[in-house]
Amino acid sequence: MSQTTAESTHSVTTEPAAHRVRVTAGDQIIADSVRAVVLHETNHADRYYLPRDDVDWSLLQTTESRTHCPVKGDADDYWALTTDTATDVAWSYPNPFDYLQSIAGYVAFYSERVRVDADELLPH
Repeated sequence: MSQTTAESTHSVTTEPAAHRVRVTAGDQIIADSVRAVVLHETNHADRYYLPRDDVDWSLLQTTESRTHCPVKGDADDYWALTTDTATDVAWSYPNPFDYLQSIAGYVAFYSERVRVDADELLPH
C-alpha cells in the first residue's frame, strides 16, 4: 500500500483492488478489470482506478474538462459517454504527484453517474 499525508488531517492511500471492477451504463459494459487500484482519500468515497486497456473506448468521448487537486495533481483527461457528451463520467491523472504513480494513466469513473460494481471478490 502506498500512502502519503498531505497534512495531518488528510491522507491518500492506494492498494490493488481485491475485487473485479465493472463499470456499466444501462446494459453497456464500459470497463471490466481484475487489475484495478482502489484509492482511499480522507472525506471522499473510495474510487477505483482501472488500466486503460480494460476500458471500451468506443463508448466514451474526450471532453475539454481539466481539474487540479492539491493532493493528487492535474486531471488532464476527462471523458463522457458518447450518448451524453455533456456529462463527464471518467477522468485520469496522466502525471499525478510522485507518491501516486500507482494511478498514473489509470481511469476512474464517477459512481454517481455510471454504475461501478466491485462486488465480486478476486481469488487470492
